[in-house]
Amino acid sequence: MVMIGLEARSPHLPSPARRLAALCQIEKGSGKFVAVPESNEALMASSSIVAIGASAGGVVALRSLVAGLPATFPAPILIVLHIGAHRSELPSILSGAGPIPAKHARDGDAIQAGQIYVAPPDRHMIVVDKVIRLSRGPKENCARPAVDPLFRSVSENYGKDAIGVVLSGNLNDGTVGLLDIKRAGGIAIAQAAYDAAYPDMPTSAASYVKLDYCLPLADLPNLLTSLVQENHKKEAALTKRLPPSPPDTVDSGVFERPVTVTCPDCGGALQRYEHGSIVKFGCHTGHTYTAEVMASAQFDEMEKVMRAAIRFLNERAEFCLQMAECSLPAKSDLAAEWHQASKQALDRAYKLRDLVEQDWLTPETAAIAIGVQTSKTLAN
Repeated sequence: MVMIGLEARSPHLPSPARRLAALCQIEKGSGKFVAVPESNEALMASSSIVAIGASAGGVVALRSLVAGLPATFPAPILIVLHIGAHRSELPSILSGAGPIPAKHARDGDAIQAGQIYVAPPDRHMIVVDKVIRLSRGPKENCARPAVDPLFRSVSENYGKDAIGVVLSGNLNDGTVGLLDIKRAGGIAIAQAAYDAAYPDMPTSAASYVKLDYCLPLADLPNLLTSLVQENHKKEAALTKRLPPSPPDTVDSGVFERPVTVTCPDCGGALQRYEHGSIVKFGCHTGHTYTAEVMASAQFDEMEKVMRAAIRFLNERAEFCLQMAECSLPAKSDLAAEWHQASKQALDRAYKLRDLVEQDWLTPETAAIAIGVQTSKTLAN
């Protein structure tokens, strides 16, 4: 602890040393003992990344965690809190709680050490090639943003350098993603269930993942700091490093194959079977179709749904326009946002209408025509 009080005696120290001296004083005042680096290594970036997931009780837990981290924490921190589409003040709360700045992530942000990135409302946050991508993809575990997509992408892009942390929350979001991190060689951490305001998420993680650490919240800041700094020291000890292999990317635009095809009449699951050489589909409520009729009915239902979406978009445009027109003059910024929302909805309505009205390939029409011609031939 030789550097304690050093700044007071040497006011002309270079900036990094002044920062280290200040850090020592703060840590002493908090009663925590930390090793003082002999150089500026603590200010350099580590290849580690910390991904944290929380839900109910998460704001208090996150405030406590970031309050215990040092200003020199050499890794980026990515946070998903279940907030749905509601407005979130979490970045300002976290920035005020600790020394590391926090902000809502933006699509395309390059990930940097010494920064907290918070998933914005109604957007999944994932990592692709060390860049943050935001997506309004399907909800996972009834949530958007959800923890599993972040953990999954971090495991694929960072491997053994990934650290996943599950904090207080209901149900079990984050368990599958934490398992991915563990399988990729990363470190899996959960808040001790007895210490969590809502223990479901940590309990689930502990039940299905072989955790590396399961600790009360008060111990997590020192643990994360130690893990990240240890990883950084290992990197600094290497005189030569092979160029990193390109990470796997997460393509959020690829659809998985549906489990089954659904009935155009009732939405029930369809089973395919063959009657001689004729392919038929039937649902458990009794609707049956030949393949050609099924294709035609499915196409009609698809067009109906898309045209309904056009109607909803047009109605949203009108609603937003009315809200803009009735906004108070003193709230011109709000009126402008309503106008922009109206224009966006109308633009998307036109694009969707153009898509619906394009020519579509309908091989079922040709198949029916061939069948009719074959029947006429046999009759003659």
